[in-house]
Amino acid sequence: MLLYRDVHGYRRAYRVEGDGAPLLLLHGVADSSLTWEQVVPTLAERHTVIAPDLLGHGDSARPRADYAIAAYACGVRDLLTVLGVERVSVVGHSLGGGVAMQFAYQFPERCERVVLVSSAGLGPQVHPMLRLAAGPGAFPGMRLFTSAPVQWLAPALLRWTGGAGLGPDLPYVLRRYRQFADADARHAFLRTIRAAVDLRGQHITMLDRGYLARRLPTMVVWGARDGIIPLSHAHAAVQALPGSRLEVFEEAGHFPHHQDPDRFAKVVLDFLDTTAPAVYDRAEWRADLCAGPRPSEAEASSGS
Repeated sequence: MLLYRDVHGYRRAYRVEGDGAPLLLLHGVADSSLTWEQVVPTLAERHTVIAPDLLGHGDSARPRADYAIAAYACGVRDLLTVLGVERVSVVGHSLGGGVAMQFAYQFPERCERVVLVSSAGLGPQVHPMLRLAAGPGAFPGMRLFTSAPVQWLAPALLRWTGGAGLGPDLPYVLRRYRQFADADARHAFLRTIRAAVDLRGQHITMLDRGYLARRLPTMVVWGARDGIIPLSHAHAAVQALPGSRLEVFEEAGHFPHHQDPDRFAKVVLDFLDTTAPAVYDRAEWRADLCAGPRPSEAEASSGS
């Protein structure tokens, strides 16, 4: 069931289920909290699961506003504060992964663990359709391609041409694309994409600050058949985030929590059960910032 709270005058939709230590689930771009519906029941057996619709997504408001990763992280903090939740472990998918790491960076005192699922912010490579969305003419182009005749033809055309490299994710991506028939949804999507992607690919990165995650338990989950953000980014994350774990779902694409929800819930619960929550120490945080990355961490952040 969706719940609603106003934050800064904007409606924020969210779902809460279960009891126990708080676990925050952050969805990807053009998605919503419903993306987690197959894994929430299992996770909620041992945790209080909080799954918001990010601003501009799902049933949350779609204002003319700031849709940068840092703004999303602030919005997450503010919603948690309104709900009376001080500390969480965070699972972030795609855009939500970038928001999760930004949340951990901006508010380390409030973040206990992070799970990055097919996450943004780990390299420039991204599906061409997202690069095109960052270019000129994207808004009228999306309006055309969400018109009724094109929507009727698109599934058959995409399958005939090989699915545009989306593999097992094609049906879900097509369902999500239909929402862009709404002008406000198109505007929110394009503002979000352009805050993170240009014609050359992703221009945001968490790699340069990965060394600050030394004391933050981190797990990286990826689908080997991901056609939206390549598996190589998972290996870049493990190099850049000291002590992180890697789980590769061999048959999954960009949405491993869809393709194998039972395994996904199991590995997330195991990670939460076998790691101690991060404890923020201001003096240690300052020392890490002053010292900067170690040589191996600096190589990882530079992509070498």
